[in-house]
Amino acid sequence: MNNKKQKILMIEDDRFLRKIYRDKLTRAGFEFIEATNGLEGISKIISEKPDLILLDLILPRKNGFDVLIDMKRNRAFRDIPVIILSNLGQVSDIQRGLSLGAQDYLVKTEVSLSEVVEKVKEWLVKNMKHET
Repeated sequence: MNNKKQKILMIEDDRFLRKIYRDKLTRAGFEFIEATNGLEGISKIISEKPDLILLDLILPRKNGFDVLIDMKRNRAFRDIPVIILSNLGQVSDIQRGLSLGAQDYLVKTEVSLSEVVEKVKEWLVKNMKHET
């Protein structure tokens, strides 16, 4: 069993939110990588190959839906679990996010920091079982 820290990439344009999640996920034992817009997010996915992605939808330069579409088209990144973390709470947005391949859809105003960390751990465990 290797003890390499699991990498979480957060694609989020809100600096304050990134800082909160960086602190929380680093303390939970993860390596935290961040991107501030969709294009940077795609390049970080390619260069860092994260174990899980926290993806905002309303992003500069390329929105979260487009990031998800690009990811799922690429065989190398298609299986990385994506948790959408967005302020968009409409059923149509949630359905679209999940239909594009996100594992989970969390509305920022409805989940606590700890709940997000628990979801991250849950999906990483599910994904590890899936890979073996």
